[in-house]
Amino acid sequence: MASHQWRQTAAKAGAIATGTLLAVALAAPGQAAAHQRTGTPEPSSSATPGSGLDRQALRRSLDAAHEAGMYGIYSEVRDGRQTWQGASGVADVDTRRPVRPDMVHRIGSITKTFTAVAVLQQVARGTVDLDAPIARYLPELVPDERGQQITVRMLLNHTSHIADYVGPAFPSLLEGTTSSLDEHRFRTIAPEELVRLGLAATPTGQPGATPGMYSNTNYVVAGLLLEKVTGVDAEEYITRNVIRKAGLRHTSFPRTARIPGPHSKAYESWYGFIDPPRDYSVYNMSWASTAGAMVSTMSDLNQFYRALLRGELIGAAQLAEMQKTVLVWLGGGQANYGLGIYSADLPCGRFWGHDGGVFGMGTQSLASADGSRLLSFGMNLMKYQRLDESGQPVPNDIDQAILEHLFLAVCGQSAGATAKSAQPPFVPFAADRMLVKR
Repeated sequence: MASHQWRQTAAKAGAIATGTLLAVALAAPGQAAAHQRTGTPEPSSSATPGSGLDRQALRRSLDAAHEAGMYGIYSEVRDGRQTWQGASGVADVDTRRPVRPDMVHRIGSITKTFTAVAVLQQVARGTVDLDAPIARYLPELVPDERGQQITVRMLLNHTSHIADYVGPAFPSLLEGTTSSLDEHRFRTIAPEELVRLGLAATPTGQPGATPGMYSNTNYVVAGLLLEKVTGVDAEEYITRNVIRKAGLRHTSFPRTARIPGPHSKAYESWYGFIDPPRDYSVYNMSWASTAGAMVSTMSDLNQFYRALLRGELIGAAQLAEMQKTVLVWLGGGQANYGLGIYSADLPCGRFWGHDGGVFGMGTQSLASADGSRLLSFGMNLMKYQRLDESGQPVPNDIDQAILEHLFLAVCGQSAGATAKSAQPPFVPFAADRMLVKR
């Protein structure tokens, strides 16, 4: 592919995903390893009209994703006190080691929800004002007029219009190759340097203008804000005051390039430009920082979003601020984005959550407004689609299988029965743009 065509393709592809529905080819047919725990059911939210959990259909939908070409996929669904877990496919394409539903997984930009919660805890304590300029706290980091115009809220809802740093941090992606992914595998990059790269790029608009533009830089600045007002390393603060407060046992910022605990490999295809897909499970995640460096399990993620929406991590006033949404450009479309979470209006009601994507791993979490119905699932093969001549991903059978699983999980109904009434239909992995910005 010619260099100029690559740039055009990379820009469009990056705007559509790191997290656009992820995977490539082939793995041997496998049975979903379904595990379930049941208890006394709680009343379901009005946003979840399905009749409980159809475990057999959920298992079949994971198998369908694997049989369509996804290497491995694992999921947990909760309805009140009922829980279903399942997995299908392989964690290692060479050894054929199977995936399991309890695997530790890189969650990418779902990290942003944790970071936003930590900032809102400081809002509740009076040390941070959402509508204060960021220059009040970090005058040297965001200097001059921009620092006075950009507020804390604008960082958290992506209306700051500070450009994303990921393209400049991985320059080969703008030059015609994916070599930066390998060259920077063990690089340590300071958060201040990530912010410098984002600020040096052309702004995507005027501060506060809507629609906003999704940018990882915003959440690295938010992490540095946390450090300034608490006097504690941001990752340490989030661990103590968000992860532990939610009672999460397998969620962390890894201290090394390796994923702690049992995990899958992470296969990146980059729309077929890496063939065969390469494993990036060992990676220094300093490049993602408080915007996307965390690992978790699907069970921990569901527990986290349930605790958040039930007011166990921040107060009602802060949760209300979190759920004030604006239009934000992401993935080539627009979404209603709050402070670290977005809303998804499905035929069965409104859901809240986030998605995450890093090289080789993608994650999606959604929760009903009362936290009673939850879905989190992870996948180990990224950007499996091929691109058409205009640089747009061509849908395939994996996409439909994933949507089927999502609708079965959150609505208790088949995608065929629900998608027709979704305007527009929900697309998983809409928000996480950790690659080249458009």
